[in-house]
Amino acid sequence: MADTRASGADESKLGRRRDPAPLGLRVLTGRARLIPALLCGGLMALGQAPWDLWYLALAGLVLSMALFALQRTPRAAFAVGWATGTGYFGLALNWLTEPFQVDAATTAWMAPFALVLMAAGLALFWGVAFWGAAQAPRRPLFALVVTWTLAELLRGFVFTGFPWAMVGYLWEPTSAIQWVSVIGSYGLTLVTLALAALAARGLRGAVPSAGTAAAVLAALLVGGAQLLPPLQDLADRPVVRLVQPNAAQTQKWNRDYIPLFFERQVDYTAAPAKQGLPRPDLIVWPETAVPTLLENAEDALRVITDAALPAQVVLGIQRSEGLDYYNSLALVSQGPKVEAVYDKHHLVPFGEYMPFKWLFRRINISGLAARAEGGYAAGPGPELLDLGGAMGHALPLICYEAVFPQDLRAAARPDLLLQITNDAWFGSFSGPYQHLAQARIRTIEQGLPMVRAANTGVSAVIDGAGRVLEELPLNEAGFLDARLPPPLRVTLYSRTGDLPLLGFLALLMLWAFWPRRRNLD
Repeated sequence: MADTRASGADESKLGRRRDPAPLGLRVLTGRARLIPALLCGGLMALGQAPWDLWYLALAGLVLSMALFALQRTPRAAFAVGWATGTGYFGLALNWLTEPFQVDAATTAWMAPFALVLMAAGLALFWGVAFWGAAQAPRRPLFALVVTWTLAELLRGFVFTGFPWAMVGYLWEPTSAIQWVSVIGSYGLTLVTLALAALAARGLRGAVPSAGTAAAVLAALLVGGAQLLPPLQDLADRPVVRLVQPNAAQTQKWNRDYIPLFFERQVDYTAAPAKQGLPRPDLIVWPETAVPTLLENAEDALRVITDAALPAQVVLGIQRSEGLDYYNSLALVSQGPKVEAVYDKHHLVPFGEYMPFKWLFRRINISGLAARAEGGYAAGPGPELLDLGGAMGHALPLICYEAVFPQDLRAAARPDLLLQITNDAWFGSFSGPYQHLAQARIRTIEQGLPMVRAANTGVSAVIDGAGRVLEELPLNEAGFLDARLPPPLRVTLYSRTGDLPLLGFLALLMLWAFWPRRRNLD
């Protein structure tokens, strides 16, 4: 009798366990359920670029919710959540192996370990979310909506954050992505998880939940289409030129290739205007485009600014100050004169700085120990760049910084977002396209246009609704001239950020985890 009552208590914790399970998942027990959880995670990852199969991703999300509902203990729920996350991040972040191939002799051996450890580590956020939801005294499936959203929020902040491939990004190829202008990417993640929970209940025979899920899906797609602003009139707008040298990372710092890539960028800078446009008002080179330190670059900057006349140039360059080195963006004009400098403040862990330097020095692992001795110092934070005239003020973003919604909330509203990046580190399959997708989402959140210069692509001019107006394809050298779109309306999300979402999540947590009253009759 004791065993029977314990089993019944577990069932009441996680909901009605005796309902028919969808798609025969109930027949799987113990570790066998990790296999469909891994597959559900992989299916969810297909919603990310370059696949953009949002409907398959949504199906995988619904099935992962249904699989959670079958688990009888918090421990089993944790295992399912962790396996789902491992499958998801293992596929979505496959590009993580690419940076280790640049210096293959030293670091190639780390590539599979890096991907597996990163996927399994990020999956812990989801595992804890599943574990916590399994302990909710009422409606654990909807408790999972709350804990999973909180897990995604924490993933964007803990250890400097890594919100890449957020659940809500599955809507990126659809009109529903426009909702980030109202509720942000984390808010859209919450709505997406709620939709999946309703659909999972529908699979178990709850007809009202299935109908509500259909209504939410329609509201996301139709409402998103209504939120999409019309195309703007770009007549008389200033012209920007984006330079894309297509320097492979294995060649970028090779002494034999450095002059080739530098001269290529100078030639593109000096080239006549394209498409019947006037000479550009601003020319943008990508991240670390100048192969010398800023304090030693006077001759190089003179060549660049002479080729750019009468335009100013924004370019990526490294600089030093005392013993510190910075990954920087400089605005330069004729002279040469350095008008402004921005230092990247949100650095890439294990890429631009090494956490726990003392540990890697001590254990002296090849590659990691050497990298621990280098790295960049962080800049002071977001700041605006005055581009002058009709260009207005830009919020500069160097590579990874465009991944973080919170990094785009400067003290004053800019006129445009300006991203320089070196996506050669990400390979040529999924990484560069996922980075571009996230850049698009940032423009929608803020209602601001973006000019994006990428070393190997994809360089693009994006309007405040996330539309790519002009682009240079991946792995193609060249330049493009385009008129700069004006800023759109001030979005609700740009005013509020994630504070309303945090308050709403706190209320939902109270509702989901408030202890049940005991019946004293």
